[in-house]
Amino acid sequence: MESSVELSSSLPPPRSRIFKIIVIGDSGVGKTCLTYRFCAGKFPDKTEATIGVDFREKVIEIDGEKIKVQLWDTAGQERFRKSMVQHYYRNVHAIVFVYDITNAVSFQSLPAWIEECRQHSLGQDVPRILVGNKCDLRGAARVSTDVAQKFADSHSMPLFETSAKSPGDNDHVEAIFMTVAHKLKSQKPLALSQPPSGDGTVPLKKPTEDRGGYSCSC
Repeated sequence: MESSVELSSSLPPPRSRIFKIIVIGDSGVGKTCLTYRFCAGKFPDKTEATIGVDFREKVIEIDGEKIKVQLWDTAGQERFRKSMVQHYYRNVHAIVFVYDITNAVSFQSLPAWIEECRQHSLGQDVPRILVGNKCDLRGAARVSTDVAQKFADSHSMPLFETSAKSPGDNDHVEAIFMTVAHKLKSQKPLALSQPPSGDGTVPLKKPTEDRGGYSCSC
């Protein structure tokens, strides 16, 4: 009896399911700020341009099961992405497309990002969500909710409009990623691979000047 207790106590804990979610969009739309807000629960104290990949993770609980959500966001500028794009699109479980509601060009770029996903074998079977960020600047909006909703409907995506910066939008930011996690929990097996461990952030960044206001250049 004693040996049986010792044996059971030495068994490793059950493996948590791991979901890799990539966050895609033009440079400056707020991808890093959104992932930081979800994982840390606050807007970052200072913002920097992502060069390469930012990697963050958070353990959440759904229906009593602990699930590890891994958020990958990449530099929106092509010259910073070529060296790692193949690795970035490997073993992806879901996609979050982000645009800036005050920047029409970032919205117009979405078809190109969708096409890039398709070229890397991420088809319609991979869950995806559309996010309009920087709603704290609603007065400067250049993309209406109606236009964004029509685009989302045409690509079978739910639309969220939020602000990574506004203190009142914390629950909304969390809802974006929790919506994806709930969907994945019901349909996905264990992830195929485990990305780098540690604090979850790949330190490949270039500082930008603090210009004040909403300066997220991720």
